Amino acid sequence: MKHAVGYPLFVVVLALCAALTLANNSTAKEDLHAARAALTVNTVKPARDQWPVTIPANGSLAAWQEAVIAAETGGLRITQLLADVGSVVRRGQKLAQLSQELVLADLEQQQARVAQAKAELAEARANADRARGVAGGNTMSEQQINQYIIGQERAQANLAAAEAQLKNPQIRLEQTNIVAVDDGVISARSATLGSVVQVGSELFRMVRQNRIEWRAEVMADKATQVRSGQKARLQLSSGESMIGAVRIAAPTFDVNTRKTLVYVDLPASKSAHPGMFASGEILIGAAATLTLPQAAVVLRDGFSYVFEIGDAQHVIRRKVTTGRRVDDRIEIIDGLAEQAVVVATGGAFLNDGDTVRIEAPAANITSNPRNGN
Repeated sequence: MKHAVGYPLFVVVLALCAALTLANNSTAKEDLHAARAALTVNTVKPARDQWPVTIPANGSLAAWQEAVIAAETGGLRITQLLADVGSVVRRGQKLAQLSQELVLADLEQQQARVAQAKAELAEARANADRARGVAGGNTMSEQQINQYIIGQERAQANLAAAEAQLKNPQIRLEQTNIVAVDDGVISARSATLGSVVQVGSELFRMVRQNRIEWRAEVMADKATQVRSGQKARLQLSSGESMIGAVRIAAPTFDVNTRKTLVYVDLPASKSAHPGMFASGEILIGAAATLTLPQAAVVLRDGFSYVFEIGDAQHVIRRKVTTGRRVDDRIEIIDGLAEQAVVVATGGAFLNDGDTVRIEAPAANITSNPRNGN
């Protein structure tokens, strides 16, 4: 009877030992699995950098100034076209030629009148000289002497009038040469070979000095921070980046958009053309900000995270608010302490609480953001 009772107790003891052995083996396997699951990472510390403070802006490129080249004389036919759209021209360079036949005929006629007036003046001068020579004698009356002297003065006035009238066809002859009013590039051509122009007819339009400006739209609450001479960085639709300088900000605001225009002078470029759209920013100063390499920030479900190294080399997932990006650095606005140590790369393979193995000590790497220079 005692033997029958003791047998089940022995079985129970054996079962408990087996259970403990299995539990120990399972724990060992879990520890081994955790050790194998540890990721080897590099770490980095946030850097406190001086980054430029900017105002975002968008706008179109336009000619600094456009010059209209029009006909100053009318009723004449265009006989030559010497420039077209895109032609780079210099001040005084001939762009078109008007017919000169009628103008030359008027010029010759007026030159003949001047010659006639000179002959009449010579005759009147001779008569006046003779009259003065006999003055006081009985040969010629005083009235007749006065008439000769007045005749000389009249002939002198007639010559001056003829010479003044001669300038009219001379000026018209010069106006038959259509010339550039400044250095620049031709942006439009209305002139057509063979057409008869009228006074004031636009023949060409040109971009003065080939200067292009960016007319950037800036919100009213930011416009007060814009000053002449500040640098601006913009991106053309072609992908090219340009650096310009603020010339002036408009003194008025658009009543509908509450924006104002900032005029930015741009350097000469073959890629920049009036009418192109550009987005960019105006650099108004610099301020200290916390930054990390972009590789240290992981994007999940529309939010940004970093993995901070905690106790026992376990990572803590921190949700952060990011800002600007400059080169390979990203601004951390909120969510991370400056003294924190975070995983530099490989965060995409980590989860909150994972164990990591640190390959190298954390480095505080400062950035060298673009400042527009």
